[in-house]
Parts: sequence; C-alpha cells; structure tokens
Amino acid sequence: MTQDATPITSSARDRILETAQRLFYQYGIRAVGVDRIIAESGVAKMSFYRHFPSKKDLVIAFLERRHRFWMDWFTRRVRELAESQTSPGLGIIADALKEWFSDPDFRGCAFINTVAELSEDSAEERRIAADHKRELRDFVRTMIPERPGRSANDAAELALLIIDGAIVRAQMTGNAEVAEEARTLLEFLDGEPFGSTA
Repeated sequence: MTQDATPITSSARDRILETAQRLFYQYGIRAVGVDRIIAESGVAKMSFYRHFPSKKDLVIAFLERRHRFWMDWFTRRVRELAESQTSPGLGIIADALKEWFSDPDFRGCAFINTVAELSEDSAEERRIAADHKRELRDFVRTMIPERPGRSANDAAELALLIIDGAIVRAQMTGNAEVAEEARTLLEFLDGEPFGSTA
C-alpha cells in the first residue's frame, strides 16, 4: 500500500497535505518541522499559514486525511480478498495486514504513533485516533455473525486488539510474517481454532 493514491494537484493545500502525510508518517510528527513541509511542498510560507495557522491544525488535517485514506484502502482490500473465498472469516484480515506490512513504506499505525508521540493535552488528536479505531472495530464487527453464547461486539473488540498488536509487532520487528500469527488468533476468534472443523 503506497502512502497516498491521490495524484499531485495544483492546490497548495493539497500539496501541503500530501507532503505532511508522507513526512509525518515516515519520520514522526515531532521530527518534522513546518519549514521542511513548506520547502518540500513548494508553497510560499504565507500560503501555508493561510491554510494552516498552526502545526496543530496541519496535524489534525493529516490525521483526518490519513483516516480516510487508510480505511478506504483497508475496507476495499478486505472485501476484495473475501470475494475470492467461499467462506471468508476474520482470517482474511491477516492477508490485508500482510500486504500492508510488506510495503517498504510501512511505519506502523499513524494513529498509535501519534498518541504515543504527542502530549496529554493533545485532546483533538487523541479523539481522531480513537474515532479511527472505533470505525475499524465497527467494520470488523460487520464480519462477525452473532452466535449463541458469544457477543459479536465483544469479538470485534478482541479482533481489534489482535490487529493493533500485530501492527505494533510488525513495526518493531520489520517482519511481515507477524500477520500469520495474527491469522491464527483471528481464526481462533472466528470459532474455528487452528483451522479445526470439529
């Protein structure tokens, strides 16, 4: 999965956001200053501050853009992968994760990274990160049928924990095969532990 499928446009705001998305995701929010974003986006400083009066405004716009981009990719890819399966379950998520983990640009979850990086008073950024995880959980919930004695909502929360854990571990190790460990847990959660049909 590349950083952004959006082509470079003539809009100064778009160029700033495209540059910020690439740099913030690759190097981190604190490590990238406004001057670097201005230089690499090719916009005038006055134009930058007209669109984003502060770095915080840019960070919020970056997170909102990243949320839309990543969720669009992930939900579309999971659905595409599911179409090729006769009875897709939660394990199909591992296939999408493995593709993402294998991307040379993979640097973990932008939202986990942001919450870890920013201070306690970054309430708006934390809200966007929480909303992102909530939407991801709700999408996973659509893949889980209700069964007697098991709450699909609870299963979706556990699936999200597995997904987030796999993302962090893949980021730490640089090993895309972490997705296969996640698959084992997701399939267990699916009610068919380790592929058993019993």
